[in-house]
Amino acid sequence: MSTPPPKRVLLVEDDAHIADLLSMHLRDEGLQVVHCARGDEGMAQLERGGDWDALVLDLMLPGVDGLEICRRARAMARYVPIIIISARASEVHRILGLEIGADDYLPKPFSVLELVARVRALLRRAEAMAQNARQQAGSLSVAGLAMDPVAREARLAGQRLELTPREFDLLYFFARQPDKVFSRMDLLNAVWGYQHEGYEHTVNTHINRLRAKIEADPAQPARILTVWGRGYKFAGETP
Repeated sequence: MSTPPPKRVLLVEDDAHIADLLSMHLRDEGLQVVHCARGDEGMAQLERGGDWDALVLDLMLPGVDGLEICRRARAMARYVPIIIISARASEVHRILGLEIGADDYLPKPFSVLELVARVRALLRRAEAMAQNARQQAGSLSVAGLAMDPVAREARLAGQRLELTPREFDLLYFFARQPDKVFSRMDLLNAVWGYQHEGYEHTVNTHINRLRAKIEADPAQPARILTVWGRGYKFAGETP
């Protein structure tokens, strides 16, 4: 059996000392690392393709800032796990980073070993999600919604939905378990894959975005319903 190629990590960090240290430790884990010191260079690498398995991203970068790179990465078809590392350690910046699509946020200064452990955890989770999608190759259909987890396509009443990778994952999780109520923390754990008190607001943001795309009237949703005091559920039948 042939050995699988090493996982590829794109590191976008303008501090040369931090970048050298992270690159060394990530390579010690058997990962292939490409480092960019400027945001525009990192964005070019990302848009060029290359099947990146993870993106480690500073926020304060010359050229293009990290938040813009994160936004544009999440608009791409292929899902790449993203860890933001930043000296901006406020709760506001953490929540903003997670709401625009980052999978994790590690404020500086941080332990290099912790960063490496988080990268490993994200890679394991991404592989598990890909394996689950292969095992569940059949399309799912419920309440007029059809989803293909392998092609990562969703259609509502035959019309294709333009979803970000995270929106797709959230909607697919709901649709697989219609009429079951989930708290915001349940959804964070299942779809985002981490536990962070106070970050439940990112769930609200993504649900509002989904409602804008799948509800006839987002102010009066008929598919993704709020269950007051408990959380949300996906209606298995719509009026």
